[in-house]
Amino acid sequence: MKRPRPKRRGALGQETEQLLRLATGLAESGSRTEDRYWEDRLSTLIDEVLSNHDEESFNVALDHLYGAHIEAYEELADFIESRAENAPAVSAGHEILLVAAPILAWSRYNIPAGTIPAAVRANLRVHLQAHVFAENTRIALADFLFSPDQLPQGYCATSAFTAVLGRAAMDGKDLHIETKGLPETAHFLSDTRYLLAAVAVTRGQPIFAWQEADGTRERALHQWRNQGGACLAPLLPGCATEVVLPEAYFAANRQADRASRPYAVRASVAFLGAELEVPASRLRAVVAPFHDRQLEEFRIGFGMLDRDDIAHGVVWPLLGAEDENTETLAEIEAVLRDSGVTEIVALDHAFPLEYCDDCGAPLYPSADGEIVHAEMPEGHGEHPPRHLH
Repeated sequence: MKRPRPKRRGALGQETEQLLRLATGLAESGSRTEDRYWEDRLSTLIDEVLSNHDEESFNVALDHLYGAHIEAYEELADFIESRAENAPAVSAGHEILLVAAPILAWSRYNIPAGTIPAAVRANLRVHLQAHVFAENTRIALADFLFSPDQLPQGYCATSAFTAVLGRAAMDGKDLHIETKGLPETAHFLSDTRYLLAAVAVTRGQPIFAWQEADGTRERALHQWRNQGGACLAPLLPGCATEVVLPEAYFAANRQADRASRPYAVRASVAFLGAELEVPASRLRAVVAPFHDRQLEEFRIGFGMLDRDDIAHGVVWPLLGAEDENTETLAEIEAVLRDSGVTEIVALDHAFPLEYCDDCGAPLYPSADGEIVHAEMPEGHGEHPPRHLH
């Protein structure tokens, strides 16, 4: 999950002032002994703010530190995430962790999000316990496959969800999700779906299989792709899918964000190849940087070699600490070439973040150095679903 680049400013309340002081102390600590002092007090305060559902105190503190003390910002963000994806109040003798298992998918049709049948959950539980989680863990699955907009919004909502799912894990039960009131799922060509679970383990014991003596992340991912992916595929009919390693909630979200960028490029090439009946070698990709106050993203316009118009587009957002100095353009070009696209035009003009006034879709770069609306050639049906962006 991409951490925001904060922009709001406001007066600092008492909780915010304390968050700033403790996070700064931790960032400037010179020893593990001092670290523990700051960590204990920061954890206690964050738990209080979460229990009070005071999201604004977190936001204001993070906003302030982002511009004033980036090391303290990272410490505070890490601690807030850690406390939100745990449920320390559920059981004093257990560690409880909210885990996300992302699934990347693309389809010319709607990508489903919906209830997971009991039989499928039972199979998923078997494979999670066999390949992803350590022995002697208790697991609860949410019985719903979430789209990004349907996930808990904010740290406080995530913490509350973790507590409910964590109690279900302690009881050995799955959690029913009430679908009434959930946001509608937007229609994108490529998107991510999330299986959410809570895992409970006796304090001090390993949570994941790769924490055990004979386990590795690579082996866990390989087995999960083969076994878990096969269980999840029937939930996404008509979709090409790729699973991401299940991990702690916020880490898994960020990994899914990263993995979704090359996946969206590959999905676009495959989609255009099927829709336009052309091989990748007959496509042209135009790549350009797009700025707001700073570089925010690259956009990729796809068209056919014998045409000047743009048939489809992909947004490649910058994540984390990525900026003008990272090798993002080289990474995009490598993914395009790996997908079979050989005609790549890289524009160095800094375009503004502009969108279509009528439909809100991003405008994409053309080989002529302009930004245009992506339009499928006449005779190729309705407009394709928009890419995740």
